[in-house]
Parts: sequence; C-alpha cells; structure tokens
Amino acid sequence: MVLGFLSPVAGSQTCDIVATTETRCQLTTLAFGANPAIFYRVMSHAAAPRQFLVTLDVEGVLTPEIWLALADEFALDDLRRTTQDEPNYQRLMDGRLSTLATHDITIDRIQKVIANLTPLEGAKSFLDGLREEMQVVLLSDTFEQFIGPLMAQLGQPTILCHHLDIANGRPVSFTPRLASQKLAAVNAFQAMNYGVIAAGDSFNDLEMIDAANAGFLFRAPARIKALRDDLAAFDTYADLTAAILKARDALMPETGA
Repeated sequence: MVLGFLSPVAGSQTCDIVATTETRCQLTTLAFGANPAIFYRVMSHAAAPRQFLVTLDVEGVLTPEIWLALADEFALDDLRRTTQDEPNYQRLMDGRLSTLATHDITIDRIQKVIANLTPLEGAKSFLDGLREEMQVVLLSDTFEQFIGPLMAQLGQPTILCHHLDIANGRPVSFTPRLASQKLAAVNAFQAMNYGVIAAGDSFNDLEMIDAANAGFLFRAPARIKALRDDLAAFDTYADLTAAILKARDALMPETGA
C-alpha cells in the first residue's frame, strides 16, 4: 500500500515528543485542508515497548536509485545527484525538476523507465523474512507516481512517500508533506509505544536512524560512513537482518518486567 501525507495548515501545532521508555506527547492539533481539526492525545506509557517495527529507506536499500536510472536513460548527468550527495532535499528536487522541464521530459516517459526496473537482488527475500518477524514501514522521499511498480514486485509493503504535482503531463513541483518527515514518522510510532529499529543509506536517513531505538547504516557511501562512524554499517541483507533481530531482542523487556 502506498501512502502519502497531507500537509498541516499554517498554525497547526506540532507534537513535542520525548522518545524515552516513557514516551510523552503534548496534546496536538492537526488540521488538514477543509477537514475538521483532528485531536491526538498520547498518554505517557508506563512500560518499555514490547512491540517493535522496522523503518527502512527504499532507494539504495531495496530498490535501485530511480533518478540514476533516469539519468542513464535520458543521458542527463544533472539527474545523478541523490540524497547521498545533497543533504537539502528541497534544493535537490528543485534542481531535478528544473532539469526535467528544460528537457521537456513527461511523466509518461519517466514511468516507462521505472516500469523496467527491478528491486535489488535479495531485497524481496530480505523484506519477506523481516515482515515475518515484525511490522515493516518504508519511509521514502520518492513519489507515489514513481514507486508503484517496484512496490508491486516487493509484495506491496506499506510505504509513506510524497506526491508529485503534474501539469500537462509533466512534473512541475512537489510539496513536502512536512519537515523532517522520516523523523516525524519514527517519533509518531514511538508515541504509540512501538520500539523502532531503522536503517538507511543517505543523509536524509540520519534523523530517522538517530531517533530510533536502534539504527543502522546499510550500503551507505564511504563519506557517510566516515561522517557517522558511531553507527554500525552493513552491506549484506543477512548481516542487517541479524543486527535488527539482535537489537529487538536486546530492547525487549524481560517477561514480567
């Protein structure tokens, strides 16, 4: 299932979450478009979490980098920059959209390229095995209009991603659903007293990894590994699976605790 977020209207309050074993959250008001305000009250949790889920980045972790495939198909080196190169996602997307507009590349042409992509070798088996152990949520800065074919090949896992704005058959803009969306998702899961274990490969995954109860780098480039040498880094699905399960077991409170 592919899910996108709506952006809260101006003036809505954000949740002040303290991600500890007693997660607390202030009364939060979110108003979405013309809908009535939605009120969330998350009460303090007296016990450490006994339920765990995994949040994973997508491109570079489970699937090829879509923008690199587009760069190859259309021979446009300007599309080769990814979140492994540029920490500022808005700046990265502004450049990508400008390049697409300059070369009059339509969404149909883009989707034809994506339809020919396949998940990384071993990704589906890794994901299937992990989903047998606990819930898995994919957190990505990709777009609903891009990722569908790859998610179908992975068995339709839940993915939270952006929506791309299309005009006259061409990508023209996107609206970030909220700032630091991966971090916000982890905090929200923790507010529901889930323990979160996260893994990713890029700059835009670091907030998610740092906020999680346990977090890892997976197939990250050397510069990110060097920048965050405090994080365990893995390059195979077997090693990442083992680390995730070990982290869950270490975080699980003893029976009767």
